[in-house]
Amino acid sequence: MPATGLQALILCGPGSSFPTFTSNPDENPKALLPIANRPMVWYPIDFCYRTGITSITLVCPPSAADAITTALNTNPFLTALPHPRPDLVAPNGLDQNTGTAEILRLPEIKELITSDFVVLPCDLVCELGGDKLLQAWMVKAASLPDLLSDGEPPYCNGGLGVWYETKTANPIKGEETDFIVTAPIATPTVPTSKDSLLPNLSYLTYAMPKDSLNDLVDEKKSFPIRHGLLRSHPKLRMLTTHRDAHIYILPKWILNFIEDNERLETLGEDVIGWWAKTNWETGLFGKLGMKKVIGGYTEESDIDRSPRGNESAADASLIESPWRARESYETSPPADFRGRQHDGLLAKPKDPIVPPILAYIHPDRADGPLLRRVDTAQLLLAVSLQLAKLPSVEETGPEAASAFAHSRKVAYPEGVKPRTTITRQDCLIADNVMVEEKTSIKESVIGANCQIKEGAKLFQCLLMDGVVVGKGCKLTRCILGKRSEVGEGSTLTDCEVQENLLVEPKTEDKDSKLMSSSGLEASEQEMQEALDGIDGSDQDSTMLG
Repeated sequence: MPATGLQALILCGPGSSFPTFTSNPDENPKALLPIANRPMVWYPIDFCYRTGITSITLVCPPSAADAITTALNTNPFLTALPHPRPDLVAPNGLDQNTGTAEILRLPEIKELITSDFVVLPCDLVCELGGDKLLQAWMVKAASLPDLLSDGEPPYCNGGLGVWYETKTANPIKGEETDFIVTAPIATPTVPTSKDSLLPNLSYLTYAMPKDSLNDLVDEKKSFPIRHGLLRSHPKLRMLTTHRDAHIYILPKWILNFIEDNERLETLGEDVIGWWAKTNWETGLFGKLGMKKVIGGYTEESDIDRSPRGNESAADASLIESPWRARESYETSPPADFRGRQHDGLLAKPKDPIVPPILAYIHPDRADGPLLRRVDTAQLLLAVSLQLAKLPSVEETGPEAASAFAHSRKVAYPEGVKPRTTITRQDCLIADNVMVEEKTSIKESVIGANCQIKEGAKLFQCLLMDGVVVGKGCKLTRCILGKRSEVGEGSTLTDCEVQENLLVEPKTEDKDSKLMSSSGLEASEQEMQEALDGIDGSDQDSTMLG
């Protein structure tokens, strides 16, 4: 892809939602957990390259820097990334309780960001082409003067966030959701292409985690809706089963907005949520200081900002008010502009106009691109099994293969003995895996260097690297950590096994997290620290990503 001029930040948190596998986040950070045999962080990095973004920075706590650096230099999927390679930044002030908005206040991050930028979580799996998202953002939320001015004023670019449906054909029980309210964008007069994302765009007017909404309803004993929202947007769409993908395209001026409002802790609930409200709540634009950030560059009407200094007044007004100029061509301007009517394109705006924050609502189609956050063990298993069903490059050829397809379904056929059953259409077997006779592997993902002993039966399982499954074991919907071993004749169902743990032979267990005593203590301590860092019900990961 051609370079976009945007930067990307990928937030790599400690993974408190994976207590079984990240009990020691310094050695096993969440970003390196395998999803379908690739490190988790590979997926957002790949998304950036497919978008055309090559200025990529991974942000992690200092304690996890060594482990991630080692993986970048040794993991075959990460070493195969194209140049320029991603950078790694581990700010001293960053820990597992630092909010995602607070990260953007850290000196190392502020110095790093020099243009409009994209923020991604390390647990994002997005098959959707990011180039189409950028095109939609440029058409509906980016101002032409900003795109042509190399980051100079007037800083009028808007933003874009992404949400997806969680109630799919295979929903995950207990998955977090968000409450968002959107208003329609005027339908363009020119037909759009079939693969355009513009029909799925809308103005975001309200956003908060579903848990926060439930708390608010319990407190108020009702569902409160501001009259200002209804006056500004007569047509509203309320969604309660969608989830924030934490893909944000943000303008550089948002850094000043966050810097001026120290109470903003998270990007999703605080920054995006309050920004959405400024488009309809009277006076909020000024109270939050956004008017100062935006208006500082637009109120000096006497300054000639035309590129050559000799354009007409009409051209100057287009530069000073890109929203007013563009929206005037649409059939019905959005409601946030109705309170400031003007006489034609030559009219000078008295006040700066709030740049819009847009919502892309990913359509839920069985044949659509996969878009999911993988921040729980259940999602880790479900998404890995879903990716295992993708045809390999060997089957389809490089042109037709998915971006997430592996070269072969069984990377090392020599390691599979005769008289075995492996359903290749829904399995993924990595390098150097040894499978003995009379085994049965169905709908499973097997990591590198694993050993499956004679007579073992695996169904819907995820095995990380170096796992040993004993003779005659029966595993169903289990996740086994790196270098763990399940003793002979064991039967496990819906279990998680910590890395390096030995499960005694003949063990029978169900719905359990099998951990060592030290790992259990560490995970409990980590969970308590995480809870201490959450003020109420924050799902935008007060703990990074």
